[in-house]
Amino acid sequence: MEDKSLDTEFRKYVEIGSSLPPQTADNMLIAYAYFKQGTMGDNTHTRPHESSNVIETFKHDAWYRLQGMPKEEAMRKYIETIKMLEKGEAE
Repeated sequence: MEDKSLDTEFRKYVEIGSSLPPQTADNMLIAYAYFKQGTMGDNTHTRPHESSNVIETFKHDAWYRLQGMPKEEAMRKYIETIKMLEKGEAE
């Protein structure tokens, strides 16, 4: 898939993803991590240290685990994830 068409499809599935019904926390973290890697690349942010900020820590860690994954691959995986969530096939 050409980069321009990948970008177009990615944006389409970002819109679809934002309109999906509530998902499990695990599925939301997976989609979030692929989205961040696909839009921003590697996570270079400092890990939250406050124990009261558990959600931000989970989000940081999910994204950090994708270190080194090319943006295009993350975009494709995000699209696949949203397609699975749309069909109700995700875990």
